[in-house]
Amino acid sequence: MTIDFKELSELLAAIAANNITELTLKNSDFELTVSQGQPLISAGVRSTTIADINSTVISMPAPEQPHAAIEQRPSTPTIDTKWIEIKSPMVGTFYRSPAPDEPPFASIGDRIRAGQTVCIIEAMKLMNEIEAESAGQVVQVLVENGQPIEFGQPLMYINPG
Repeated sequence: MTIDFKELSELLAAIAANNITELTLKNSDFELTVSQGQPLISAGVRSTTIADINSTVISMPAPEQPHAAIEQRPSTPTIDTKWIEIKSPMVGTFYRSPAPDEPPFASIGDRIRAGQTVCIIEAMKLMNEIEAESAGQVVQVLVENGQPIEFGQPLMYINPG
């Protein structure tokens, strides 16, 4: 099966116009995956999204109601240079409270002291309490409850003042 540039352009326009979120065409000669929204990572190769194609390769009409992930870009929060960053010391799952029905260890606006537990990271079925290294006020919590986290990932910011 061969596909030329015009056919590809028409196919992509039809996908965009019908709000199809993902389509894969595959045969012995090639594989084409098109998805709207977050880019896919497959075997180390980044798939091309409709937004990428619109802006760099093919000029085609935008869908009437584009997928929210295409239009929204994550905003970078304003960070004061005096704030202290609490980073994850390990890979695991972030929890704000000791149990689902209990209040969080630390919330935005709370005053905390050095050595106070601010969250738990579950790693290999072990619950590891993460303590603040200095006193201050919690100004940002950057991670959602139950979210997987990486080593060195910022968890929250503390204003030491």
